[in-house]
Amino acid sequence: MDAPAWALIDLGAIRDNVAALRHHVGGAGLMAVVKSDAYGHGLLPCAVAALTSGADWLAVVRVAEALELRRAGIQAPLLCVMSVPGGPHDEAIRNDVDLSVSTVGLLREIAAAARRAGRPARLHLKADTGMSRGGATMAQWPGLVDAALAEQAEGTVEVVGLWSHLACADIPGHPSVQVQLGLFRDAVAMAERAGARPQVRHLANTPATLTLSETWFDLVRTGGGVYGLSTLPGGPPDWLRPAMSVRSRLVQVKQVAGGTGVSYGHRYVAAMRATLGLIPVGYAEGVPRNPAAALEVGVRGHRWPVAGTVSMNHCIIDFGEGPVAAEVAEGDEVTLFGPGDAGEPTVQDWADALGMVSYEVVTRFGALVPRSYFGVIYEDGPWHGDEGSWQDCRTASAPYAGT
Repeated sequence: MDAPAWALIDLGAIRDNVAALRHHVGGAGLMAVVKSDAYGHGLLPCAVAALTSGADWLAVVRVAEALELRRAGIQAPLLCVMSVPGGPHDEAIRNDVDLSVSTVGLLREIAAAARRAGRPARLHLKADTGMSRGGATMAQWPGLVDAALAEQAEGTVEVVGLWSHLACADIPGHPSVQVQLGLFRDAVAMAERAGARPQVRHLANTPATLTLSETWFDLVRTGGGVYGLSTLPGGPPDWLRPAMSVRSRLVQVKQVAGGTGVSYGHRYVAAMRATLGLIPVGYAEGVPRNPAAALEVGVRGHRWPVAGTVSMNHCIIDFGEGPVAAEVAEGDEVTLFGPGDAGEPTVQDWADALGMVSYEVVTRFGALVPRSYFGVIYEDGPWHGDEGSWQDCRTASAPYAGT
């Protein structure tokens, strides 16, 4: 493979994760969040995998992502969670994409787009219950609801959802969770008293889906959980499986004497005679530069430390001077992180070492790291992406390999 590194995406793991999450939440619906290119895993293959395993809804962050799914033939309920002023609202409405609204000004803009589109916009009104990010504050909420219901009476919009987002669901016992839950219940009650009849009320993200059943309402929004990830302390439960592995190969192996400085700034010094390996992947490809992080990779069934500062396109691995060090060779496969089946580091291990969340780690590996897919997602054959049509993808016999 003519690439410095490659990401393997296990679509079977995504299917299994969605099925497990559906079982976990019982009667609540499940919205699979495939925003940001499905957390770096690939928008279309992951959306299909989630839907074929029982996801009821999909969510994206930009209308362009929603339109890509619609062009591929996906007709499942689809929410764009971040509508913006000046956005392509007309096209979203014509393609049956639900839009989130937090302000009266944006509501009016979308209503005007609906008039041009000749059909009502499907809206989810968002309340700010304490995240202080998006959503109408509790003071603004009645005005937003009244304006939305007035537009609904005019036939320009349909209020199909009420929602909010939790700030601290991944901090067990955090008091803000119960405060936000109470405010969301108040917001829903106020909207329903005013005449709203939403199809879905949704509050729970992945950590709340995993640990806070009282937040589930009609629908849970699982992002990281779909891909086997979680921001909860210690990562996801063992019944969720990470779907992404990132691999590279050794391009050089050399021996150095004890006391040799390694990489920029010589922040790492070989403690004794050592075998060093070079892989052609660095911070341009997605490996954080942080020289203080205790990153490890997997080679020949063992874990080895990344030595020193990560370069733009290189990492150095210290194999020490033991028997394995004598065997490593150019061309050996290196697993940066994977599911941990062969003892290799997991994405959660990398996140812990870097002081990041696992979502941040996987989304770093972008255009310079090609993706390939495995795992059957249709009963009549695995997903295939090449240049074929959506219908061709359903029956092709080869796994998808894309960028």
